[in-house]
Amino acid sequence: MPTLLIANAGGHLQELVELFPRLEPVDHADPTWVTFDTSQARSLLAGADVVYVPYPHPRDLLITMRHLTCATRVLWGHRLFSHAISTGSSIAVPFLTLARIRGISCHYIESATRQTLPSLTGRILARTPGIEMYGQVSTWKDPPWHYRGTVFDGYVTRQATPTPIKKIVVSVGSSRTYGFRRLLEAVLRELPGDIDVTWQTGSTPVKDLPIRARPEMPSQELAAEFAAADIVITHAGVGVALLALSVGRCPVLVPRRMHRGEHIDDHQREVATELDRRCLAVACEADELAFTTLERAAARAVSRVASPPTFRLHTS
Repeated sequence: MPTLLIANAGGHLQELVELFPRLEPVDHADPTWVTFDTSQARSLLAGADVVYVPYPHPRDLLITMRHLTCATRVLWGHRLFSHAISTGSSIAVPFLTLARIRGISCHYIESATRQTLPSLTGRILARTPGIEMYGQVSTWKDPPWHYRGTVFDGYVTRQATPTPIKKIVVSVGSSRTYGFRRLLEAVLRELPGDIDVTWQTGSTPVKDLPIRARPEMPSQELAAEFAAADIVITHAGVGVALLALSVGRCPVLVPRRMHRGEHIDDHQREVATELDRRCLAVACEADELAFTTLERAAARAVSRVASPPTFRLHTS
């Protein structure tokens, strides 16, 4: 029977797309995906069986009730599934809870952004009987958590031949709730005027900035922009970081900060620190961004691991 894959758009979806080929034992043929209708999702999942559900604001209980209705329709009327697997966030709760009632083998993989404590979704599902829980941090081995590796295990870095920095892509992700103007202003402040910059700005207000902005870009187009650039500067979201790694770029990761009203918490600082530790990114606060930061990232090249380790699901 096919597999049901559930993830919020953005980093959660990018993680699940990267992890799915490594998951065992599951049926990898013709899965059904559940996510939000975004340009990223339509690009990543082109040709796949996809169920689009309404986009919520963070911790939106009304939309969560609508997701319960969607989950009922999918699980009782769409197809029969052997596994239901999610990397979060909000839609994991209604879909995995009802999938477990349906008798499906359920698995929740906490986002790699969570390096110290589980998300609210993870804490809720950890109390739900019958759902197997996984952290992408080696210290998360106490019940109910299992450790099977991380999405970043698929990449390694090496020294690159220094080249002049002529083209840069700046991306702040596709959040419809949080802007990240501090990053855009920091780039404008530090970059010489002769560098070609592509700006992907999300929901950030930019009318008064001297840039040609694009709020959203399909994943394939954004990946092509990354591949053609000398440097990628982005917020420290797992999805956009993975996209940069997938085309060989070592990104400069600038975390959003909760006290600045840029995100719901400071988990982006954790993932930026972890990727910097692995030499897969250069972490930098927005107020500390400098041209020397870009030169450090330009001195690294990233490649995929030929045979990344299997992510073996736990069976009770």
